[in-house]
Amino acid sequence: MDFDDQLRRYFGTADLAAIHPEAHAAGTERMRVDFGLETNPGRRFALWALMHMLGVAPDLDVAFEDEGERNVARDFMAMADRAGEAEGG
Repeated sequence: MDFDDQLRRYFGTADLAAIHPEAHAAGTERMRVDFGLETNPGRRFALWALMHMLGVAPDLDVAFEDEGERNVARDFMAMADRAGEAEGG
């Protein structure tokens, strides 16, 4: 799953700054539906990671039944936080 492709799929653009509030709400809803329907663990995790980066991901205990998947998600969150700190964010 390519990040830009996913942004285009859900929001109609790969430019985060160009996403209008209405498009953001509609795209977020489509992501939530797709996340709930996705059965492939890799694609499901990738979709959750995108939602996390956009600040719309469900809580880990809701998103992942498996403790191992929750731990991987925690690792991803920590890695994303470190990357943000390194960029000055």
